[in-house]
Amino acid sequence: MFFFELFQQLPVRILTAALLIILTTYLIRKSIKLFFDKTSILDEKREETLMHFSNQVTKVLALVIFFIYVFSHFYDLTKLVTGSVVLASALALILQHIIRDYIMGLTYLFERQIHHGDYVIINGNRQGKIEEISMRHLKIRQYDGYLYTVSYSNITELQNGNKGMRRVNESLVLNYKQNPDDAFKVLEEVAKTCNEKYHEYLLKDVNGVPLESFKFNHITELNVDYRGHQYSLSGLVNEADFVAAGKKVRYELAMAAYNNDLMMADSGGLETNKACDPQVS
Repeated sequence: MFFFELFQQLPVRILTAALLIILTTYLIRKSIKLFFDKTSILDEKREETLMHFSNQVTKVLALVIFFIYVFSHFYDLTKLVTGSVVLASALALILQHIIRDYIMGLTYLFERQIHHGDYVIINGNRQGKIEEISMRHLKIRQYDGYLYTVSYSNITELQNGNKGMRRVNESLVLNYKQNPDDAFKVLEEVAKTCNEKYHEYLLKDVNGVPLESFKFNHITELNVDYRGHQYSLSGLVNEADFVAAGKKVRYELAMAAYNNDLMMADSGGLETNKACDPQVS
C-alpha cells in the first residue's frame, strides 16, 4: 500500500518513466549493436555509420517521449495539438531549419554519400575525417586538429575522398622573376624523387602498376594573388596514405626550393603589382 501511494506521487512517476525510457533506449542500442556484430550484411564502415546514426535517433526519440510524458500531466496535449492551427504553423516556421537538417541528414545517409571515417571536403574550404554523424549535423576532425561542426542545411558542396580515388596535389608559388626553365628542372627532379621514395603510397591496379605516378604539372596558375606563378605536382595515392603522402610531397618541395635557391613569392610582389595595375585597389 505504501509503495502504491508513493507511486501515485508525480515526481516518483516522472522518475520511474525516465528510468524506463533510459533502460529501453539502452536495450534498443545493445540489440542493434548485437545484430551488426552477429551479421555481415553490410561492410564495416556502413555498420559503424548506422550505429552512430541510430544512437542519435534513439537519444532524440527518448527525449521527445520523456517531455511529452511530463507535459501531459500539466496540459491537455490532444486539445493543444488539434485546436491550435496557429501554434502548429508557428512551430513549423520556427523549426523549418531543424526539419530540413533532419531530412537532408536522412538523404545523405540512405544515399550512402557519407560514412563514418570518410575524408571529406565541405564547401571547398573545410576538410578532414568524419568523426560523428548525427541527425542534424556532421563533425569532422580537420588536419589542424580542430573539430568542425556543420549542419546539413549549410552544406552546399561535399567532396568525399573515399569515393573513388585520392589525388595529392601540392604546389609552390614562385616569384614572377623566377626563371621557369630552372624551376621546371628542379620540380621534374622532385617528381622523380617522390616516385622513388614514396612508391608505396601510390594507388596501383591489379598488376601492381601505379594508376598515376607523381608528376610535375608545370605552371597551373599565373599571377597568384599578384605574388607569382603556381607550379604544382600531383599523384594518385591510397586513401589510407593520403595525409602522409601530402606531408612527404610538401617536404620534398620545400627542400628542393631551399637547396636550389628558388625565388619564393612574397607580399612585396603584391604591393609592386598593385602599384603597376590601376585596376587593382
